[in-house]
Amino acid sequence: MSEKRQLHFGAFMRPVTIHTGAWRYPGAYADANFNFGHIVKFAQKLEAGKFDAFFMADHLAVLNMPMEALKRSSTPTSFEPMTLLPALAMVTEHLGLVATGSTTYDEPFHVARRFSSLDHISGGRAGWNVVTTANPDASKNFGREDHMEHDERYRRAREFYDVVTGLWDSWADDAFIRDQESGVFFDPEKMHVLNHEGKYLKVRGPLNIARPIQGYPVIVQAGASNAGRQLAAETAEAVFTSQATLKMGQEFYADVKARMKKVGRNPDHIKILPACMVIVADSLEEARQKRFKLDSLVHYESAIASLSIALGHDASKYDPDGPLPDNIPESNAGQSSREKAIRVAREDNLTVRQLAQRLGGHSSTCIMGTPEMIADEMEEWLMTGGSDGFTIQFPYVPQGIDDFVDQVIPVLQKRGLFRTEYEGKTLRENMGLPRPENQFFPTS
Repeated sequence: MSEKRQLHFGAFMRPVTIHTGAWRYPGAYADANFNFGHIVKFAQKLEAGKFDAFFMADHLAVLNMPMEALKRSSTPTSFEPMTLLPALAMVTEHLGLVATGSTTYDEPFHVARRFSSLDHISGGRAGWNVVTTANPDASKNFGREDHMEHDERYRRAREFYDVVTGLWDSWADDAFIRDQESGVFFDPEKMHVLNHEGKYLKVRGPLNIARPIQGYPVIVQAGASNAGRQLAAETAEAVFTSQATLKMGQEFYADVKARMKKVGRNPDHIKILPACMVIVADSLEEARQKRFKLDSLVHYESAIASLSIALGHDASKYDPDGPLPDNIPESNAGQSSREKAIRVAREDNLTVRQLAQRLGGHSSTCIMGTPEMIADEMEEWLMTGGSDGFTIQFPYVPQGIDDFVDQVIPVLQKRGLFRTEYEGKTLRENMGLPRPENQFFPTS
């Protein structure tokens, strides 16, 4: 009999909470995004709960919304991920540390060097979330007036990935001899100069740091569009996605895994981890009341701004109490967020106001109820091909983290659906992912 499947959990920690009203929730830490002491305690609590990883997304621009809305948001300030995560590596032992690195507004050498450094500092716990950066305002922070078109960003990302992994393979695993007697520090035959020249990038190499402990940090990808799914199938080992229903999750899961087969990859070597906000309570009705309280703390100005970002257009000009207009024009915003907003409006027959408040509060899957109810739903997703686990989004902190770790995790462990101890020392070991072969120095 095959071993029972187990869930994998990443914790979405940037912003530290996902709900717009979270910082105002009674008992919540209003300064959680920018208080290192709080974040240390969050990470250690996640590790006590045996989470796979602390997942830190990033933004390269303050969100483009009216000041009346922006002043109500907790998102303008947070730590830079590659500064924060090495510090967290010093106060944790097993928790994976995953950060966003943009393929549109960064350089491959920088990304390769930073993530290799994090992997060495953490003892093999790094992960790179490969993103193309959807926010068009980011271009203005990098000396560019125009934001690169959606599919073009993904074509650059594919080449970017090849360069970064090529740089990680600059050195054989045993290149550094460090023979004090002979005075030879490394074997020149085990160093590779990349000399990449492509459509978007030109990088010589080699990388000036040893190959990462894990071979490569775990590769995470978050796109849901056709181009994003293809990039995930070709490169990713974990996918952070947003799927509103189990049926949608199953369709996405099957699609990405099928694409992996087509490109010659083992579908078991990727973990699909949909975003999921979890609200724990003593009853479903109590959980609903908590959700109602959260949503009530979202100001309409912030809500309509979130809808505008999702659509790539100023939604404040629409009748707030009427339906979302037909034929919303195309935009250079994230394709998946735009399509999702339109679909939710149509499926649930929402007014613009209702849609804005939903998106402005929290727009991903929400599982709520008693610990047993939450465990039931997660088990269904796992066992019916909807996911390999979840990227957990906490409704407020610290209580949201404490509720999940102290109440839900024990139920899942009792059912054999979640680990009671970490499988190994590296993020790859804990996620059941193979260590990649060095493309230039394969082992015999």
